[in-house]
Amino acid sequence: MMVDILIRPIVTEKMTDQAETFNRFGFVVDRRADKQQIKKAVEDLYSVKVASVNTMVYPGKAKSRFTKSGVLTGKTNSYKKAIVTLVEGDTIDFYSNI
Repeated sequence: MMVDILIRPIVTEKMTDQAETFNRFGFVVDRRADKQQIKKAVEDLYSVKVASVNTMVYPGKAKSRFTKSGVLTGKTNSYKKAIVTLVEGDTIDFYSNI
């Protein structure tokens, strides 16, 4: 059940900078998960102590592109993002199991 909540970590330049500066880590999470479930999932999976969890829901956007065969229209997926702040001294290394 806990693995289903955290879909994948967000590894971007901005999130890496926040991890180094503010000890914050980003995850794409299940839309139905609440902050307590996200906190428990991160603590269980990475053996760290979570100070706070901020969440945001990104709606899907309509996208279109022009091709030789005409205009293709589609939609990007909507997703929920969680920014997890860890207590001082704890950290998560996403590259350790590569």
